[in-house]
Amino acid sequence: MHDNIFTPGPTPNTVRAADGKVLIVPEGWVLLPPGDAALSRRVKAAGDHWVVQEKKRRKVFSRGVWAPAAIIKRIRADLEAERATEGFAKKKEADARRRDKAQTEYVEDFMGAVVAFLAFHENHVHLADRLARAVTDHATPVGSGTVARTKRIPVEQRAEAAVIAWMRHRTTGYDGMVIPRVKGKRREARRMLARRSQELLERYRRGEAIAEDCPLKKALSSLLQSSLHRRSLTNNRSVS
Repeated sequence: MHDNIFTPGPTPNTVRAADGKVLIVPEGWVLLPPGDAALSRRVKAAGDHWVVQEKKRRKVFSRGVWAPAAIIKRIRADLEAERATEGFAKKKEADARRRDKAQTEYVEDFMGAVVAFLAFHENHVHLADRLARAVTDHATPVGSGTVARTKRIPVEQRAEAAVIAWMRHRTTGYDGMVIPRVKGKRREARRMLARRSQELLERYRRGEAIAEDCPLKKALSSLLQSSLHRRSLTNNRSVS
């Protein structure tokens, strides 16, 4: 942990250092909450500051930045003035268009990778398309926090992991399983369910005849019914 990175302290005006020592926030400092990345970056670059982070499981969450109140106030005012200009508005609009374009392209690429991973026999190609769309719709939204949003592994591996994760939650009893709070047990359960999912996918790849009570078929059918119901409600509201 860096010298200016801390975890929350036992009281609102304290932080805890890496060695466990509790420090009192300097007088005149205030906590800038997370949410405005540009403001946080400028405050950090302006001078002395304390970054507060909290780790939960494997994820690290920002809890804000402690810094002199006068500096935060000045930088916030400068930033608000910049954001009020026409040039900033145009840049923001261009950035949004660029992000939308990149997202659209990624969604297409990801869905293609899912279809390639599934590699269903032609007897089940229609189901492959439905499954690929369902997984893609769930995994690719910006901010979803799913494996599809990571750049640490190739898109082909992201597609495989996303399919297995979707099936774990939709076609197995994972969400209702009582798993002992013992290290490694949850990972063991996931591996076991992943093997079952892979075995089911292999049946579709071989083109076997699959019964209608197949958990994958049932999950996709339920998803379709939910989608149709939402569409019906939307149409009814529009008519009203």
